Amino acid sequence: MTVAARTRRHPAPGQDRRRDVRRTARFLARRSTRFHRKAWAAVFAALVLTSLLLGSFALATLSAFVGGARVERYAAATAVVAADQTTRYRAKPWGDPPTTVTQSLTERVRIPADAVDRLRKVPGVRAAVPDSSFPVSLAGPDGRGVRGPDGDSGTASVYGHGWPATALAPFTLRAGRAPAGARQVAVDGDLAARAGVRPGDRLRLQMLDAPVEYVVSGIVAPKGAADGTGLAHQRAVFFTEDEAVRLSGHPGTVDAIGVLADDGVNAHQLRPRLRAALDGEDPARDSLAGSRDPQDPSRLRVLTGNGRGQAEFLDAAPGRSGLLELLATLCATVLMIAVLVVAGTVSQSVHQRARESALLRAVGATPRQLRATVGREVTGVATAAAVLGATGSVPVFLTLLRMLRDRGALPVGLDLPVLPWMFATPLLTAVLTLLVARVSAALACGRIAKISPTRALGEARSEPEQPGRGRTVTGLVVLFAGLASAGTAALQQAETAAMAAGSAALALVIACALLGPWIARGAMRLLAPLARRTGGAGGHLAAASATADSHRLGAAITPVVLVVAFVGVQLAAGATMDHEGGAQARKAMRADLVVTAEGAGLPAAATRRVAAVPGVEAATGTLHSTVLVARREAGDPVLERLPVVGVAPGALPATLDPGVTSGSLRDLRAGTVAVGAGRAASLGVGVGSDVRLRYGDGVVASLRVAAVYERSLAIGDFLFARDTLAHHVTTPLDTRVLARVAPDADPGAVRRAVRETLSGAVLGVRVAADPIPEHLRSEDRGMGQVLTVVAVGVVGGFTVIAVLSTLVLILIGRRQELVLLRLVGAGRGQIRRMLRIEAAVVAVTGLVVGASAALIPLTAFSLSVTGSPPYLPPAQAGAIVLVVVVTVTAGILLPARPALRRRCPAALNRS
Repeated sequence: MTVAARTRRHPAPGQDRRRDVRRTARFLARRSTRFHRKAWAAVFAALVLTSLLLGSFALATLSAFVGGARVERYAAATAVVAADQTTRYRAKPWGDPPTTVTQSLTERVRIPADAVDRLRKVPGVRAAVPDSSFPVSLAGPDGRGVRGPDGDSGTASVYGHGWPATALAPFTLRAGRAPAGARQVAVDGDLAARAGVRPGDRLRLQMLDAPVEYVVSGIVAPKGAADGTGLAHQRAVFFTEDEAVRLSGHPGTVDAIGVLADDGVNAHQLRPRLRAALDGEDPARDSLAGSRDPQDPSRLRVLTGNGRGQAEFLDAAPGRSGLLELLATLCATVLMIAVLVVAGTVSQSVHQRARESALLRAVGATPRQLRATVGREVTGVATAAAVLGATGSVPVFLTLLRMLRDRGALPVGLDLPVLPWMFATPLLTAVLTLLVARVSAALACGRIAKISPTRALGEARSEPEQPGRGRTVTGLVVLFAGLASAGTAALQQAETAAMAAGSAALALVIACALLGPWIARGAMRLLAPLARRTGGAGGHLAAASATADSHRLGAAITPVVLVVAFVGVQLAAGATMDHEGGAQARKAMRADLVVTAEGAGLPAAATRRVAAVPGVEAATGTLHSTVLVARREAGDPVLERLPVVGVAPGALPATLDPGVTSGSLRDLRAGTVAVGAGRAASLGVGVGSDVRLRYGDGVVASLRVAAVYERSLAIGDFLFARDTLAHHVTTPLDTRVLARVAPDADPGAVRRAVRETLSGAVLGVRVAADPIPEHLRSEDRGMGQVLTVVAVGVVGGFTVIAVLSTLVLILIGRRQELVLLRLVGAGRGQIRRMLRIEAAVVAVTGLVVGASAALIPLTAFSLSVTGSPPYLPPAQAGAIVLVVVVTVTAGILLPARPALRRRCPAALNRS
């Protein structure tokens, strides 16, 4: 007989013990789950929501990670050659090897047009087509507007291209012929339908100068579009090649080069040939390579496949990066809250079974059997909950994507795909949910499983009032770390302060969860005398009950702290910046009139025309762009992208007053810049100092600081002369023109004169009084607002449900206590008053502690960045208080109704 056979017939003693443990655990778990089904129902609800949230946000993050710019205009191109739209910063962190960070550029980096001839000679290339895109405002010759998607008519904003670029989509003629003269254009079918034009009709087009009439020579549509519609995001107008070069405003360079391959040659074969041609003995480099940072790549990129869309939609890459950062932060927050909620709910469920566990220990159950029993129960409940939550995460994820698209929060052209293999992600988050539940159960039942059988019943009768030493020490350490982070936030600027404040809020919430019993004891020491004096017998009962079991009260307070702190931080952070920024914007606005256009924007000549109108004291156009600042944050390299504005310095501060504290805006010209006070302090610069910046097209400039101003939350951290900034933007069109009416002029007459002056010079011009204040925001502000709404609604709702589940779970465990109070003579009214007082204690303590956990980091951040205290709209603050009060009251009073409804108390062993 083999050793294996003997082992099977006569198992080793260790195998027998393991088999006995499994058998006993299976027996106890099966009966305990049925007996404690109400308690496990609360745990089940928390785990379902945990799995749902983790799965949905993980899917959104994965979609943003694999997403990118959509391919439209270059769909027929085998490859696209374009400049590198990224900039790099390399630095050596403290004690680490050098690190390189990258940021996407929001303005077009153009490439030399002579690269076209080189690419045409590459074997396998059928054609190399240069393409430049420029905005065009369009209207009918008689003022007839173009019908928009909503049915309204007005000036349309489209994009102009040279006729050879039609081969890249590809576009084909549906009617008429290709443009042959300088005043002929071909328009796409969708635009022609909206404008109501046919070949031979006339259109008024405006680029960077005054409007010009063009004859429609033909109607085009992408190949395969039977209805004649155009591209999804870029309505197109096609000029002759020479006219397109003239109108683009940058002769000698192009935006990109589309490469069409010969039959039988694919992108994989063609790409190395194009790369070799561009990197030959005389490498083709972009025209701005000498002006960019030496760390930036200067060679051209060869884009194939889905990467071709990067040359079309420049805002897609920075928008995707911003979305990933926001989703990653939100996922980390959700995971932290889920762990705390699940741990608290599972711990409370196990804690309520202390008497049962003690009895099992007294009759011979081993610690291993108890742990295995609880583990089996948790596994059964958590598995079903995790699978159900993972299934529900898919519609939540699809709803989130629809919200981002419908509210215009995503940059134009950014595609967030929904791929079949992505739906395996919720299974991973379900496993993570199960793991969190198992670890929480193991930690919760660890202490009761380890005590000796002789002490078990005694400890079950007299619960310890204080948390363990390890938990207390850990909570104090985390509390100190949170306060230290808040102090760091108060001493830093901008992004460093925001990161420190976020870390502080997270640490303080975790500390409150760990120190929950201590917080409960402190609250009862303050509130117990008041409860006894004002609550009568119910007050005495409430004070005695809460004082006797601070662990239970702490478990009830912790989720309330979570919901108040999380929702408070999410709402107050953005509201504080918007409130203070809006206040600065209102103080800065001095203009009386604003000029806007329905189309692509306002040419620079519009500002000059407005300034020349009698009665106009000053006028300035506002040209928006971005700049990048390379700096170190705690030793790590950081490239920060900031919104900026270019103005006419001579019109300040009559139209826009930045609140200059030193220097003079009269010195704002080429080679100089005005800097916000907070940014100047963080960079350590002042008037006369040099600051090194990167424009939106990657060009590096060392600029002298001409002035320092205080209203940077409204008009950005850097203020440029418009002519300086215009050289570094893709299209130098102003967003609007701000004008100041002279004190002795009639505002109405001046407004009419401005409208008459611009009526023939700008398509779709509008003149209005009382302009909206100039308030710059980052490009991902829209995404941040949508995600904040989602976070507050979904995560806040999850936490509220967790509060309700925890309180219901606690009251379910206290029904025997309520029955016993009835048996010894307590009346229904006295017990109800006791429960109301306990609900008040939980709500007040949770609100105060949660508000403190949010207020400390928010105050540090707000004072550092805005110089003002944090702000939360009263309606939102009132809503938080109302939700907490209603949830706590319902969670404590409603589960107690069955025990108080009966005339004769139920049996003491009823669960």
